[in-house]
Amino acid sequence: MKTPLLHLNNKGIYCQQADVYLDPWKPVKKAIISHGHADHSKWGHQQYITHHTNVPIIKHRLGDINVSGVDWGETFTVNGVKFSLHPAGHIIGSAQIRVEYQGEVWVFTGDYKTENDGISVPYEVVKCHTFITECTFGLPAFKWQPQQEVFHDINTWWQQNKEDENTSILFGYSLGKAQRLLKHLDTSIGKIYTHAAIQNMNEIIRKITPLPETIRITADTKKEELKGNMVIAPPSAQSSPWIKKMLPYVTASASGWMAFRGARRRRAIDKGFVLSDHCDWQGLLSSIKATGAEKIICTHGYTDIFSRFLIEQGYDARTEETQFEEENAEEEKATSQKETDKD
Repeated sequence: MKTPLLHLNNKGIYCQQADVYLDPWKPVKKAIISHGHADHSKWGHQQYITHHTNVPIIKHRLGDINVSGVDWGETFTVNGVKFSLHPAGHIIGSAQIRVEYQGEVWVFTGDYKTENDGISVPYEVVKCHTFITECTFGLPAFKWQPQQEVFHDINTWWQQNKEDENTSILFGYSLGKAQRLLKHLDTSIGKIYTHAAIQNMNEIIRKITPLPETIRITADTKKEELKGNMVIAPPSAQSSPWIKKMLPYVTASASGWMAFRGARRRRAIDKGFVLSDHCDWQGLLSSIKATGAEKIICTHGYTDIFSRFLIEQGYDARTEETQFEEENAEEEKATSQKETDKD
């Protein structure tokens, strides 16, 4: 029986012909990395290949690694297998990985979204025979509002908090969500302060794309300085001593999971904004259709439900278990506890 062009083993998604892995979760000789989130870019590989805008991001997170960057659509060949990276729209530097061998084309999405967030290179449809897709939000219940409506609500919330003389604390990933929030906040309302983990990442991102001015919160920052202003912090900061200096404050989270009734209460926050860096149900379906792929492999999220629906629609769909994790589940493992405690 012919070995598939890509298959999963205990280290990750493997191309045997090229002896190359895509986003492997165990150390390997050669890894192509889709983006900088911690569940997709692990430490320990001998060689990393990624989009050039992702190079400084993963070097910041992983340290001294052997990494090379390529441009969008640039083809590189390994033992006859052609690889290229194409925009995924998930976060800045995020890529889909196209793999071609003897006329057969596979695409691995990593994580992706179809809405242009104004900071990432927008998602690009890549035609293929087999499409490996996440389905983090692969349920019909997930239907995102246009982001301009969400950011109008966020800025209205901030303005009201300022009038009430409260500090606004908005939780979002240190990589991706935080910069998307910054890009669309109304800076005429007040100043934007950031947790150290986010400020450190902002300093990397500013070399790639402009961001509004932000102020690092340190041990010397007084709560009077924060009153009426905005604080962007990673979710891990919510349960740390770091946050207590900011009273009185109002908290909010920006996440796709806020679409679930009761999510805000379970997370003990005051306000939830539904804002995801992943596709909603319709975004997944429209993306799959646009690729022209007949075979679909669902890797993480609501895999069973989503793949069953695809089969009913006539696709050759199946699921594969990976160590990729869902939004808000893994990212903050990359946030240093020292950064939380010292500031």
